[in-house]
Amino acid sequence: MRTFSKSSKLDNVLYDVRGPVVDEAARMEEQGTHILKLNIGNPAPFGFRTPDEVIHDFRNAAADSQGYSNSKGIVSARKAIMQYAQLKHIPNVSMDGIFTGNGASELIQLSMHALLNSGDEILIPSPDYPLWTACANLAGGKAVHYICDEQSDWYPDLEDIKSKITDKTKAIVIINPNNPTGALYSKELLLQLVQIAREHELIIFSDEIYDRLVMDGQKHISIASLAPDLFCVTFSGLSKSHMICGFRVGWMILSGNKALAADYIEGLNMLSNMRLCSNVPGQSIIQTALGGYQSVNEYIVPGGRIFEQREFIYKALNDIPGITAVKPKAAFYIFPKIDTKKIPIINDTQFALDFLKSKHVLIVPGSGFNWKEPDHFRLVYLPRVDVLREATGKLGDFLSTYRQ
Repeated sequence: MRTFSKSSKLDNVLYDVRGPVVDEAARMEEQGTHILKLNIGNPAPFGFRTPDEVIHDFRNAAADSQGYSNSKGIVSARKAIMQYAQLKHIPNVSMDGIFTGNGASELIQLSMHALLNSGDEILIPSPDYPLWTACANLAGGKAVHYICDEQSDWYPDLEDIKSKITDKTKAIVIINPNNPTGALYSKELLLQLVQIAREHELIIFSDEIYDRLVMDGQKHISIASLAPDLFCVTFSGLSKSHMICGFRVGWMILSGNKALAADYIEGLNMLSNMRLCSNVPGQSIIQTALGGYQSVNEYIVPGGRIFEQREFIYKALNDIPGITAVKPKAAFYIFPKIDTKKIPIINDTQFALDFLKSKHVLIVPGSGFNWKEPDHFRLVYLPRVDVLREATGKLGDFLSTYRQ
């Protein structure tokens, strides 16, 4: 009998929502074990609510959203996104350069397939949001990881970036605010990144899905606003800021010098047409969500849930012997470091798996974010403080005797 195997392109794909640790958690759940999932940025299970007016408009739009839309999206959605881009000072944005997607994830994949040929290289941060690396590899390109420096608030190492640019490098990915570290990049740093892209004629891909989840009175700056002479592609959406991951509402904005990428834009249009369109009821709420009451603002100030949970998790982790963590400035993730001299760990996936089996808490090892050393993990601090207190207590207890 003939058998079939998976594509060899999948051998290099690593993604934080699958793998041996997540698979084991699923098996344990099937056997009736309750698992505390601190592995994925999904607000819904932890009591965060979508704004009522967004739900109201989604319900009303559903009955009238039974046909395909324009492949890039309905007019009201793209106009609202264009106006949002203008508020972010992103230059040379038009309705024709805005694509809606089934989450930003779909558009990341589309953008990589339109760009990369076999052997082409693209610079991606380490640690990264692993979908970027996966999509680059699946498109036939090569993800080249530049280091983000933990000692400098997880900022990209500019010299490392420069050292990894070759004649095959076509683009650079910036994740700001950053997942998994929670870093927020300064204007000075962004200008330096723009200069590198300018000198080497690189496309800038900027993942800004957490741009409305910024704390401590700081402001997010879109790198595209600093690069009017370059071609930039900016990604965002409603999954995180409006707590509606399941609605799958994202977008992609083309800006700057589009003449540099005419053939690439043609490829994006072809791929967008091939998938017909994104979720039309989801598109219908973009105008309401971007223009209406921003409930997320209540979460990110002192007294708000995300702010207070960030404050707690930062202190609680640093109080555990052998653990240190840089304080996140945005999003709802923290990327702690394990002192492997005090706590001997040579395999971070095994560490996460052993912690899961022992304490029934699910985290993602740093290797899941293309971090090369077995000394980090990502923790999502979306649960309420009492749940985080229990989880960090379990972690401290586990690490006090754990050895590999």
